[in-house]
Amino acid sequence: MTILQEQINEARVHVHTDSYPMSIGELVNLYEDGELDIHPEFQRVYRWTDEQKSKLIESILLGIPLPSIFVAQRSDGIWDVVDGLQRLSTILSFQGKLRDERNNLCDPLTLSATKYLPGLKGMKWDSPDDLDHEIDIEVKRIFKREKIDIKIIKKESEGDTKFELFQRLNTGGTKLSDQEVRNCMLLMVNNQAYYWLKDLSTYPDFNMSLPLTEKQEEESYGLELAFRYIVHRHNNDDIKKAHTDVGPYLDAELNAIFKVGSEFDYASERVIFHKTFSLLASALGDDAFKKFNHNKEKYEGAISLPVFEAISFGVSKAVELNLFNDTDLIDKIKENTKSLTSNDRFIQILDRRVRPLDRMVSMNQLGMELFS
Repeated sequence: MTILQEQINEARVHVHTDSYPMSIGELVNLYEDGELDIHPEFQRVYRWTDEQKSKLIESILLGIPLPSIFVAQRSDGIWDVVDGLQRLSTILSFQGKLRDERNNLCDPLTLSATKYLPGLKGMKWDSPDDLDHEIDIEVKRIFKREKIDIKIIKKESEGDTKFELFQRLNTGGTKLSDQEVRNCMLLMVNNQAYYWLKDLSTYPDFNMSLPLTEKQEEESYGLELAFRYIVHRHNNDDIKKAHTDVGPYLDAELNAIFKVGSEFDYASERVIFHKTFSLLASALGDDAFKKFNHNKEKYEGAISLPVFEAISFGVSKAVELNLFNDTDLIDKIKENTKSLTSNDRFIQILDRRVRPLDRMVSMNQLGMELFS
């Protein structure tokens, strides 16, 4: 047996799967019985339009096969939906069954006209006040009897299988940003950690120091920067050594830092975060993470991720270790944000197009040196 065959055999025993088709009616019943968790909190992350939703309903009515739905069986037997969240949400919304995070029924979907079924325009599953726009009983039966292939990751599977699968299925060709996928992963790992991190990202002084574009806000870039800040403060050398690309590295850090039962001190980290960004906002406002142009003697451009990585980490360590009083630290911030962009190592890292993960390490070190 070759080394590759041994590795395949070893890895394959960690994942136990099953697969079989289920009718839409059966899936909806599982959802109503609380045996299928589609994570309603994800709905704020996914951005399907009514047109996209209507096209899905059209495909089902035309008998066009849909991609498989992936679910992970929890220890209590409930199925966690790993891939297919929006498809299932659309089906449930169409039938008026979808519930939000507070278990309230959402407004049912009103369909739009589609290419092959223009008659869907304005139609609803139930419309007692306007029967002309209610789907008739025969069409409802056709819809409920259509089958979808379900692939099940059994509870016997080891480790973070469902998170790994979610990440692989929801990157590449997806309309979600990396951080939006990471948000969903964090909701799976520890939903309270997600809400904690999201709350940090809404802190006024944090937002004051980060002038984001509308597109960046839509793609959760502020949340990504808050997450990267935490990773800089709590990075794991073993995880770092196991990765060459920054995306998978950040995913692995997410699982390690925020897993349920970890020793991460949420209360202490919140205090340090607030103090760090209050000082940065007081020192420079929305110039805090822009590059300083030494020829023009001013900050300019958009947020620089390398500047953010070095400065936010360095200031946070100074705050944590109480190295300076507030006035002195504000002066240090003003001085170091200017000197950083003329620092030889900083310039070399950017000029040589160093890999993002290596750059993160270097910015971490620079931040420590600047504020030690």
